[in-house]
Amino acid sequence: MSDSVYKVIELVGTSSVSWEEAAKNAVETATKSLRDLRVAEVTKMDLKIENGKVVAYRTRVALSFKYNKE
Repeated sequence: MSDSVYKVIELVGTSSVSWEEAAKNAVETATKSLRDLRVAEVTKMDLKIENGKVVAYRTRVALSFKYNKE
């Protein structure tokens, strides 16, 4: 087994449905340009409010993926 290095980036996903959907949107979007995703850690959740009503859920995730040392 060789040693590995992982990079961690922070993303914010949004959804009009739920925090879970917002996190899923962030990860699924990241998979379009990043390879070998490993772990997504939810670091913060908040809401966007307009006129006294919740209009969006936002979830911040720390996403790690294998760093290619080549």
